[in-house]
Amino acid sequence: MVRYPHVLLSGSGEINKRKQESEMALELPALPYDYEALQPYMSKETLEFHHDKHHQAYVTNGNKLLEGTGLEDKSLEEIVQTAYKNKMAGLLNNASQHWNHLQFWQMMKKDGGGAIPGALEKKIIEDLGSVADFQAAFIEAGVTQFGSGWCWLAMGSDGKLKVTKTPNGESPMAYGETVLLGCDVWEHSYYIDYRNRRPDYVKAFIENMVNWDYVGELFAKAS
Repeated sequence: MVRYPHVLLSGSGEINKRKQESEMALELPALPYDYEALQPYMSKETLEFHHDKHHQAYVTNGNKLLEGTGLEDKSLEEIVQTAYKNKMAGLLNNASQHWNHLQFWQMMKKDGGGAIPGALEKKIIEDLGSVADFQAAFIEAGVTQFGSGWCWLAMGSDGKLKVTKTPNGESPMAYGETVLLGCDVWEHSYYIDYRNRRPDYVKAFIENMVNWDYVGELFAKAS
């Protein structure tokens, strides 16, 4: 059974514990909100396809690739980091995408956006110049990630915040950095709602969908 040490459980964002405690190594939890919760910025149809089809595929394929590796009882983070270190591409892609999406669902909420928690806002200004500078850099990272991938707000090993991007299913967590916020820029995350307008999608995410309470909890835990 894989352990999920960095998935915070609280309020409407609660991950289904029973699913994590089942016999399967990787499990797909229910969304922490209903399928209409993120409208008009992310549609019910997008969430149904993205969560029920794409995320489920990462779980199914990840379980197949995990068999016989000796990693079945490791935490999900340990699986991803070991797969990254040992160049286990198939396992990395699927296990990392599972981890990424567990975080992604929690990083959004109904009526998201709004004020950033004070301590995190102070750190963003200290390391990135201003909230506006951070938002612009985050949008640029998402827009300029060629092909599939993610854009991130992460804390490096030096304790400083940075905006970065990764290809495919990689995340900064794979090489030991702390993820605070991530936006999925694979086409399946936005094409139903935005077609090829990725800039509009990333802007809508950072302005209207982010669950800053959850991001603030991740920051507090990392500080």
